[in-house]
Amino acid sequence: MNETNTVESLSGQGTSTQGETIESLRSLLDWLKEQFEGFGIDSVWAGLLVNVVGAVALVFLSWLAYLLAKRVVLRAIRFLSSKTSTDWDKVLIEYRVFARLSNVVPALVAHVLAPVLFEGVESLVGFVQGLAKVYLVVVLLFTLQALLNGLLSIYQRYDISKRIPIKGLLQAVMLVACFVGGVFIISIVMGREIGTLMAGLGAMVMGFLFVFKDAIMGLVAGIQIATNDTVRKGDWIEMKGHGIDGDVIDVSLTTVKVQNFDKTVVSIPASKLITESCRNWRGMKDSGGRRIKRPIHIDMRSIRFADEGLLEKFQRFDLLKGYLQSRLNEVNAHNQTVNMDLSELVNGRRLTNIGTFRAYIMAYLKNHPQVRQDRTFLIRQLEPGDNGLPIEIYIFTDTTVWAEYEAIQADIFDHLLAVIPEFDLAPFQNSTGMESISGTLDVSMVDR
Repeated sequence: MNETNTVESLSGQGTSTQGETIESLRSLLDWLKEQFEGFGIDSVWAGLLVNVVGAVALVFLSWLAYLLAKRVVLRAIRFLSSKTSTDWDKVLIEYRVFARLSNVVPALVAHVLAPVLFEGVESLVGFVQGLAKVYLVVVLLFTLQALLNGLLSIYQRYDISKRIPIKGLLQAVMLVACFVGGVFIISIVMGREIGTLMAGLGAMVMGFLFVFKDAIMGLVAGIQIATNDTVRKGDWIEMKGHGIDGDVIDVSLTTVKVQNFDKTVVSIPASKLITESCRNWRGMKDSGGRRIKRPIHIDMRSIRFADEGLLEKFQRFDLLKGYLQSRLNEVNAHNQTVNMDLSELVNGRRLTNIGTFRAYIMAYLKNHPQVRQDRTFLIRQLEPGDNGLPIEIYIFTDTTVWAEYEAIQADIFDHLLAVIPEFDLAPFQNSTGMESISGTLDVSMVDR
């Protein structure tokens, strides 16, 4: 009970002090008017001069309040922020949230003192208070913009920002705030209530929706992108129809910016990522390996059984020793079981140069230090066609870095293409018209 009485007492003292200050200002203005009239100035002109003095006093007091807020309050906030271990307050200071908020003080001072300094001049009081309200709305909008930018900066420090971008959402909030602030300003200028004004803004709202249709569609698309986790900042995306092949550098309310690998920047409406096909390579990058899927085409005319001479050659290949030993034991055991006449190559089971080549590819890649052994690993024979017999290699490298991936892929196929003749095989190549020339091909003819 005593605490309640104390609070009420302090409140009463504050109200009393404020009332005494206002009464002192009014008394001062009345005294000043009497002095002007004492000098023989007409009462109307004396009142006008008092209003001029009041206007000067209003500007001075507003400026004084502004300096007090800037020099004292802001410095106090910066000092307290330097003593804390948190970062959010420092970010808000960096983005000038408190600095912009301090601009509210002059508007509040002008709004409170206008009825006192311009007593009896209702039109002037209304004008000053209306101007203060408009200024206040504008300052609050700029403060909100700085606050949202600061919150975005804080949010982007967390890993969740890569998965759920909120820049577009914050832009939408700012857009709505600007619309509401604009309605407030119009109501202040026109001197009408917000409710009454909103009732007659149906056509204005329709026009607003038409003008900002792209932004609204972008907002919806941004929500879908965030919900479905379609695109994040840093993703590598590809949209060939729009000339996009690079990293996402920004996801905003209406657009997604992509920096291509040639350093060109392409902006595309966010809605396009929802309505059109878009390849996102994020899964590949997150997996830690990139796929190699490429065939080697073999000329089918070079495929044959491996005779004794060829088998003897194969046995000198270190990578094939284990394979040949087990396969030859299996084949010989089968042929002995069925008592097959082996005088002809077509009788019984035999190894082929193409099958042994596939085994060599398998062994070579199994021993390659930059090929993932825990991912899909296939060396398969595809359907023969006009381009020979495809032997497809389906593996994954241990890196997703583009340049490293291309180097690994080139190294693998350099070796395999070079080793094909060792198996008495020939890679398939369409006729160039030079095959009919006997002897060694003249390099000078190729140069021409």
